[in-house]
Amino acid sequence: MPDDLQPGQLLARGVARHLRRLGFVSVEEFVPTRGLRVDVMGLGPKGELWVIECKSSRADFQSDAKWQGYLDWCDRYFWAVDMAFPTELLPEETGLIIADAYDAEVIRMAPEARLAAARRKVLIQKFATHAARRLQALRDPGVMGIVSA
Repeated sequence: MPDDLQPGQLLARGVARHLRRLGFVSVEEFVPTRGLRVDVMGLGPKGELWVIECKSSRADFQSDAKWQGYLDWCDRYFWAVDMAFPTELLPEETGLIIADAYDAEVIRMAPEARLAAARRKVLIQKFATHAARRLQALRDPGVMGIVSA
């Protein structure tokens, strides 16, 4: 991993590692729909979709005016913060993950609000496409200039 990662990206890395141990796969900076970009989208072994927003400071959290828009795009919604974050700021009706650059732990499980089957199918296809394109770009950096039909 590059040494120039931002604090939120380091949290996302730790979250992704933890999700993998839970049997999930994940992508960072996922766009479920125009105008929204989630820090981490996790896809579980039973097709469940989790959104995890990584907040590195009080100011980072307080400047996030879009988070409630993410609720319509996941089965469970979590905040991921470090040990020093003032967790009393976070809404109690959301999940809580404490993370660092190397690992994470779910402290409070998010309530489940199951997605409709049609939306789930679209999101899983979008997730797969995003992950495949990212992998291809890593293996062949020149591919990003090729426009898909």
